[in-house]
Amino acid sequence: MPPTTPFTEPFVELRDVTFGYGERVVLRGLSLVVPRGKVTAIMGASGGGKTTVLRLIGGQQRAKQGQVLFDGRDVGAMDARQLYAARRRMGMLFQFGALFTDMSVFDNVAFPLREHTTLDEALVRDIVLMKLHAVGLRGARDLMPSQISGGMARRVALARAIALDPELIMYDEPFAGLDPISMGIAAQLIRQLGDAMGLTSILVSHNLQETFALADHVIVLGPGNVAAQGTPDEVRASVDPLVHQFVHALPTGPVPFHHPGPTVAQDFGPGGARGVQ
Repeated sequence: MPPTTPFTEPFVELRDVTFGYGERVVLRGLSLVVPRGKVTAIMGASGGGKTTVLRLIGGQQRAKQGQVLFDGRDVGAMDARQLYAARRRMGMLFQFGALFTDMSVFDNVAFPLREHTTLDEALVRDIVLMKLHAVGLRGARDLMPSQISGGMARRVALARAIALDPELIMYDEPFAGLDPISMGIAAQLIRQLGDAMGLTSILVSHNLQETFALADHVIVLGPGNVAAQGTPDEVRASVDPLVHQFVHALPTGPVPFHHPGPTVAQDFGPGGARGVQ
């Protein structure tokens, strides 16, 4: 389903991408576009390949077929040097923050600066404090991850993700496990930082309310491909059965309750598990 809303040129694009883990195919001929300077949400049922898309963009995985383009260049064709250079232009907010537990808040945010630049410590200090100030945690610089809340940890992780002033930032379930206040703060930060820094943002989330409120563009993945895409209002109005089930949180529909496997008769009938002596 093509988007009806005009956008700027693509910054990230997947063209006919197929990928799987072993014999399990996750993406089948997937094509999608992430417009430059916008917040794009990738949504869909669990196991539909959302996090896999982020891994393909970051070069952690390579497509078995098709192209993953980052600013016009195929990530899958990059050598190690080119991939590291591309990653310096990306930021990543992992699920639950993934902070280094043996480092202070300050050192967590300073880590990418110390790892990827030759800046002196005085400049590193100024940048870290500016990034922490942007997420409201400059005063928590000397605390350890065990001394801060889950919502604060997610904000520290966001400060770390923007430490190198990336052009693209990817958020993997940024609202998971947060209370309503922390969730609202996280959503506000994603929107404000994106607008202030001119970021292209990709947001993977199951939280409909917060995601639809902040996203410019929503892509709903079906079984390995795009089921619907467009503005939040356009996706909400979709008549596609899978999208309708997802948006309205219906327990029955195209997304099955049971994981694929043997039938009940095969497992419990004659010759099945109980029939084997």
